[in-house]
Amino acid sequence: MSTQLQDVQPVVPPSKPQPLSLGLRRIEPRRLSLNLLIALVVGSMIGSGIFSLPQNMAASAGAGAILIGWLITGVGMLSLALVYQTLSNRLPTMDNGVFAYARALGGDFLGFNSAWGYWISAWIGNVSYLVILFAALSYFFPLFGEGNNKAAIAGASVVLWSLHWMILRGMRTAARANALTTIAKVVPLLLFIGVLIASFQQKTFMVDFWGTPALGSTLDQVKSTMLVTVWVFIGIEGASVFSARAAERANVGRATVIGFVITLILLIAVSLLSLGILRQPELAVLKNPSMAGVLEAAVGPWGAVLISIGLIISVGGALLAWTLLAAESIFTPAKEKVMPIALAEESTRSVPANALWLTNGCIQLFLLLTLYSNASYLALISLATSMILLPYLFSSVYALKLTWQGETYAGHRALQVRDMAIATVAALYCGWLLYAAGPKYLLLSALLYAPGSLIYLGTLKTRQGQPLSGPETGVLIIIWAAAIYAGRMLWSGTLTL
Repeated sequence: MSTQLQDVQPVVPPSKPQPLSLGLRRIEPRRLSLNLLIALVVGSMIGSGIFSLPQNMAASAGAGAILIGWLITGVGMLSLALVYQTLSNRLPTMDNGVFAYARALGGDFLGFNSAWGYWISAWIGNVSYLVILFAALSYFFPLFGEGNNKAAIAGASVVLWSLHWMILRGMRTAARANALTTIAKVVPLLLFIGVLIASFQQKTFMVDFWGTPALGSTLDQVKSTMLVTVWVFIGIEGASVFSARAAERANVGRATVIGFVITLILLIAVSLLSLGILRQPELAVLKNPSMAGVLEAAVGPWGAVLISIGLIISVGGALLAWTLLAAESIFTPAKEKVMPIALAEESTRSVPANALWLTNGCIQLFLLLTLYSNASYLALISLATSMILLPYLFSSVYALKLTWQGETYAGHRALQVRDMAIATVAALYCGWLLYAAGPKYLLLSALLYAPGSLIYLGTLKTRQGQPLSGPETGVLIIIWAAAIYAGRMLWSGTLTL
């Protein structure tokens, strides 16, 4: 598959102002290579989700529906990957695409909300990684329990601040560490796939190919599988978030597509090959990480041990990747004065230090909260997953606008039509995912967007008091109306976490 766009005519605006130094002596950063960017994309997508995928997919779908689900998801997510590639190549001066594309689409306030939602999703997801990490460690050290007791939270805090220290030593150092963990976690996945290919039973795979009547219609089964894939594909935008640190801007688009293809192949292989080892009802009742149960059924107890070790490495690597992404996601908006300017401060090693401190401080606080409110924590993980869909939708709609208006496409009508079709598919897919998430999580997400709007209003003073535009005021009113409505429903018990 080609990972480059031909006949690209990037828009190059006037030179941008120099990054804020805030009185610190900067060490010129070494830029991220293509391989490091690919590792960031793969590392952020492959976390804990793939290790639970056999059970998650089989819980509500048969092999036929899973195949259809992967086909639809593959097309939808590929179109999203190509959107990020197209925008990165055509607009190489835009840093942090999740923020920049939303800002270009609808102004500073929309850009802020995109970055804010992405940031919240990222650090809440990191809390889940830390809890899952110590739940996996409990296989060898039972004192950690389900990953959310006092011993586990203490251990998670040590891991969190150790990663914090590593990242402060330099973004490239952290990116290299992420690349090593990405390689380490792909190895057990490849071994798993190899063993399952050798042990695959076609007869087992074909039993109840379209699912049992208890699973419902094929359409319902397909819908359930597509919702699962939202979580396992989050991170596809990883290279775009780090666009400002890429050695070559063209590598951002290449890394996005290459990382997507690698991850898609691994995900499809894990979910489908498992159906050739155990039947759908047997997979549906496996304890997660269900890959351990599948490999144990194929080769014996050592298979479960291998997958547990692989999960620990995988989650550790994903935690590092998402810590980098979370800090970077609010650092760029702060440089543009769309977020508090203090978050734009870099250390002498070109690390977004204040953004990193704020991110990990929030993670630490929420880790402590998991001791007392585990149910709310689990619900917010689902909320975090749905929140990231808005940044995806904004990027897709902006790509659609760019192609519709023909910006950067002068004299290349065929290329414009092709990219417009890709952007249309991506936008429709993201819109459908928001619909599938349902009104519950859209209302709950408003409760998290509303406090962010207060922070944004506070930044207006640093931009010479620029008032909200009419459309931005409308968005603000909608956010707060939804948040108040959601709050009243929570209070009355008609809406629950």
